[in-house]
Amino acid sequence: MDKRESLELSVLYRISQAMAHRRDITAMLQEVFDIMEKDMGMSYGTLTLRRPDTDVFVIEAARGLNADELRRGQYKVGEGITGTVAQTGKPEIVSDIGKDPRFLNRTRSRKSVKVAFVCVPIVNQRQTIGTISIDRPAADEETLGKDCEFLSLVANLLAEAVGSIREQIAEQESLKAENERLRRQLDDRYQPNNIVGNSKIMRAIYEQIAQVADSTATVLIRGESGTGKELIARAIHYSSPRRNMVFISVNCAALPENLIESELFGHEKGSFTGASALRKGRFELANGGTLFLDEIGDISPAVQVRLLRVLQERQFERVGGDKTLTVNVRMIAATSRNLEDAIKSGRFREDLYYRLNVFPIHLPPLRERRSDILLLADHFLQKYNAAYGKHVKRISTTAINMMMAYHWPGNVRELENCLERAVLTTTDDVVHGYTLPPSLQTSEATHTGILPEEGASLETMVESFEREIIIDALKRHRGVAASAARHLQTTQRIINYRIKHLGISPKDYRQ
Repeated sequence: MDKRESLELSVLYRISQAMAHRRDITAMLQEVFDIMEKDMGMSYGTLTLRRPDTDVFVIEAARGLNADELRRGQYKVGEGITGTVAQTGKPEIVSDIGKDPRFLNRTRSRKSVKVAFVCVPIVNQRQTIGTISIDRPAADEETLGKDCEFLSLVANLLAEAVGSIREQIAEQESLKAENERLRRQLDDRYQPNNIVGNSKIMRAIYEQIAQVADSTATVLIRGESGTGKELIARAIHYSSPRRNMVFISVNCAALPENLIESELFGHEKGSFTGASALRKGRFELANGGTLFLDEIGDISPAVQVRLLRVLQERQFERVGGDKTLTVNVRMIAATSRNLEDAIKSGRFREDLYYRLNVFPIHLPPLRERRSDILLLADHFLQKYNAAYGKHVKRISTTAINMMMAYHWPGNVRELENCLERAVLTTTDDVVHGYTLPPSLQTSEATHTGILPEEGASLETMVESFEREIIIDALKRHRGVAASAARHLQTTQRIINYRIKHLGISPKDYRQ
């Protein structure tokens, strides 16, 4: 055994050891090049792998290339010498890359130096899955032939390991793609059709809805008035196995204290004055389905006792009756009150609170999900266009700024009312700032200073209207004040004066 054969055998052994201890393909290939550089004097080499389900080979590991050169190293099957080896599955030896027109120098790393190039395929299960190549100083054909034979041995040694790792990667990619597909399906499932909103906090609520929908757990929805608590309750019901059964909603705050027991539990004929016939309560009517009790924090202590029994045993008696009725009802409650404070003051039973608070969902106020304001506004715009036969197409910049700056104490309900009003009052196909309620005419949006607490003054409304007209004209004429003045049939001097007075910057509209 001559010195070269002994060296090659040593290198092959070390490469096999590296493959046995490395499962990360890139790290393993880099170690192979480290060995070849140290023990064989190789100064430049590349290993390409086929991208899954494509005919493109990309450099996976290299020696002598910087990051930019690595990114450029991509070859289609049949393209250049590397692409030819990938296509034919046969080695290629080029004694002088400067004289072979097939050599593309795709990485643009070679200079005008006479070097030889050896490239061999990496074949696994009769398919070329990659190539390995080296640059070396020019040499005679015998030396280059021996280099090619040795490089082929390295490729054969790598083939099974690379193929095995690629199979694992492909399996992981397939699993990742399947997980992504399932995630998209779950996202679609999580976002009910009756709710508009894509903010992070709303996506978390959609996940909670999906988590609790298939169970029978009691849900307590908490949030300010107007945030859409009933929509969440309906989403839970229609995502649950009870979706084909009845959904009954009761606003406890809207019922008089002397009637709420009768409404919830029903009454027997003659049980009180005016009870001329037997009447089923909401619990009976919701049997098999879902009962939503809104504003649960407003019920009286006497009703709380009876409600606690229903939650514990699913049993009750009608008012004036002695027959015990058993129901199968999914309970969802909601409140805008602070129940913890009500417990401390003795207005709400602690044991009832814990029965209701099995799965709490907190619905944020609109001011905490501002990224959803425009989505909701567009939804309501389309809704009331259809309801009133209008064709309002967009919301002006000023109106958008007003909506985004406003604190929305009435939450989504207030936003809906604002858009309904705007659709009704607009005279063209645009929702303008001046068509929004006076409460939205803020100093930040109109640039007119501090407004009185009772709303917007006449001067404020006029300046808001004027500002929006001038901005629309500047937008149309790309920030050119003279063109905007001609469009508005006034002089440039007047326009410039009003622009300065209203704090408008024409350069903002030049693009």
